[in-house]
Amino acid sequence: MVTSGATSVSRRLLGRLRDVMAGGGTAQDRLDKVVTLIARDMVAEVCSCYVMRAGEVLELFATEGLKHESVHRTRLRVAEGLVGDIAAHARPLALADAQAHPHFAYRPETGEEVYHSLMGVPIIRGSRVLGVLVVQNRTMRHYTEEEVETLETVAMVLAELVASGDLVDRSELVPVDGNAVLPLRLEGVRLNGGVGLGVAVLHRPRIVVRRLVAEDPDIEMERLTRALAAIKSQIDVLFTRPELRDGEHRDVLETYRMFTEDKGWLNRIGEAVRTGLTAEAGVQKVLDDTRARMNLIADAYLRERLHDFEDLANRLLQQLSGDDEEGGRGGDLPEAAILVARNIGPMELFDYDPRRLRGLVLEEGSTTSHVAIVARALDIPVVGRVKDVLDMIDSLDPVICDGDNGQVFIRPPDDIRDSVVEALSARQQRRAIYARLRDLPAVTRDDTRIALYMNAGLLLDLQHLHECGADGIGLYRTELPFMARSALPNVDAQTLLYRKILDQAEGKRVVFRTLDVGGDKVLPYWNPSEEDNPALGWRSIRITLDRPAVMRQQLRALLRAAGGRELSVMFPMVAEVAELVQARRILDIEIARETAAGTPLPERIRVGTMLEVPALAFQLDALLPLVDFVSIGSNDLTQFLFAIDRGNPRIAERYDPLAPGMVRFMHMVSEKCRAHGVDLSVCGEMAARPLEAMTLIGVGIRTLSVTAPAIGPIKTMVRSLDVASLESYLFTLLDSRDHSLRSRLRGFAIDHGVSL
Repeated sequence: MVTSGATSVSRRLLGRLRDVMAGGGTAQDRLDKVVTLIARDMVAEVCSCYVMRAGEVLELFATEGLKHESVHRTRLRVAEGLVGDIAAHARPLALADAQAHPHFAYRPETGEEVYHSLMGVPIIRGSRVLGVLVVQNRTMRHYTEEEVETLETVAMVLAELVASGDLVDRSELVPVDGNAVLPLRLEGVRLNGGVGLGVAVLHRPRIVVRRLVAEDPDIEMERLTRALAAIKSQIDVLFTRPELRDGEHRDVLETYRMFTEDKGWLNRIGEAVRTGLTAEAGVQKVLDDTRARMNLIADAYLRERLHDFEDLANRLLQQLSGDDEEGGRGGDLPEAAILVARNIGPMELFDYDPRRLRGLVLEEGSTTSHVAIVARALDIPVVGRVKDVLDMIDSLDPVICDGDNGQVFIRPPDDIRDSVVEALSARQQRRAIYARLRDLPAVTRDDTRIALYMNAGLLLDLQHLHECGADGIGLYRTELPFMARSALPNVDAQTLLYRKILDQAEGKRVVFRTLDVGGDKVLPYWNPSEEDNPALGWRSIRITLDRPAVMRQQLRALLRAAGGRELSVMFPMVAEVAELVQARRILDIEIARETAAGTPLPERIRVGTMLEVPALAFQLDALLPLVDFVSIGSNDLTQFLFAIDRGNPRIAERYDPLAPGMVRFMHMVSEKCRAHGVDLSVCGEMAARPLEAMTLIGVGIRTLSVTAPAIGPIKTMVRSLDVASLESYLFTLLDSRDHSLRSRLRGFAIDHGVSL
């Protein structure tokens, strides 16, 4: 907490700085006066300001106390010396004996050898370090936390001067490529598939805080309180929208609302205001400080939560600046917009009209981020981790967002643009054809019935179940509600959710996969240990068997939700029969418990397992008598079968799912399940592509579970296929030595009029 004495010093210093900044002269003149003023008010023999130059070099731009001939001559690389260390880590440093620090770097031209103590803070604007502000003393002075806070506040004021372009050419403040006007193709990561063409809309352009120093802190605190109350009111109104009344995206927003009650960051903003900053500057200071520190954190979940905080802080800035007209951003949206952002918070996507959004491009983001979850439910293509995209794009630049391939084209040339327009037109025509097939059965030309189910993970997905004509939900990912909440959902909350899912399915089958977390799916309230290879680590059923209370609660909720109806439960990542036996034993205990309590039970309970770990395939004779169905998860199975890391771009595409080994594996599993009379399905990405789906049908698989947009293309393929001729041809390929069977299977499809 900032003391009253330190607060008065900060206010007095800020008041004097305001006069200097408003005065005449060049930017260099004002900077020279500022360092003199800081040295005097903070009782320091030295005050120096280093500014970041191109190539991540810190140049001494002004000093009071060091030799003046060293100005513009002394330079330090980022991470070199104490000044470079402050810039590299974006954090303050206060040392009573600076020369004893291992990072101390002596520059003889400065004459600083007589100064022992040092306090320095980064000059930050946005998330970028623009320089370093330093004070030094001859004595071994122990700087207080209040003095550090005061210097950080002053550095925020200086950030506007450095960023103005009057000290250093503005082009040096952005990467060299930031000035590019040529067409660009940028690589990213697929967060949601699809292709969108539109013009760039930069998400929440930075609100420039022009009034930094307050005249009356009490008035500023009152403004801050009013702005926060307005934000809370907006959230309450948002919760009344029909599409947000139910579902995991509501849980996402509930978590977001908790930020408005967080005393920690609210107190920090209040302290910044009490030191003499305006309410806007206080919010910006805490935002910049938090962003710079959080960017150094490796934990994916914590980094994603930073964006929730950024969203709230930016909304406060809009309120305080009077730039918060409801729907202002969405109302000005072009007819075809590609939203571009560093990252966005969980409720911000609803600020834009989803009918006009053609894609979302993020500098950061992950498949488990809240915005990715919401975007998938809204069927918006998303490409994430596109490095420095905001520095390379201007508002209204033409953009292609290729979510299928994780690419972004900025200012694409005419030939690429024309090909995308043609592809989108063809896609629209195909969608019209698929819509006409919605109520027709997925039956081959030789009368083989193929069951087409839909994958889902949000209540919002249920609206697509009847639109696409799926037979049911073959995979409901129950982990998404767990990931969207800030605490483990209890039995009552889970029961309510699962009951709503079954109600909206209207009698169609729903297969619930039990909790599948770990690896790249992190829960905010669990702290997993570091693992060298998390895909092969403590994840999925391994977690829930080690923490059986979690599994018991989920199974109890599923039993209660399905009372009087069919319940299908599927256990993921089973590697050996013993794990399935253990999971079934827990289910049997819960069935007995609910029976004793008089709870209405499901009329039928179907138990199944995912087949993702190859070891389980060699225990099928022992496994199949214990289950009603098996579902192959082709994503993990491909990874484990070929020993490849799907996240490694160098090898992710090295092996083809249509390789002879994979096709023979599928055929072997299909034959075993058929012999035991056990239903077999495939629910991974392999089933969602027509050529691969055709191959799965050829090896005997009759149930596929895919994303809603894939139902139409797969059904079209099925209705043009003759299974008997495919099976006889495919059998001749099982012993092939080729890298892949893809070209041969595609040739078969072309020759036999199969629609791909």
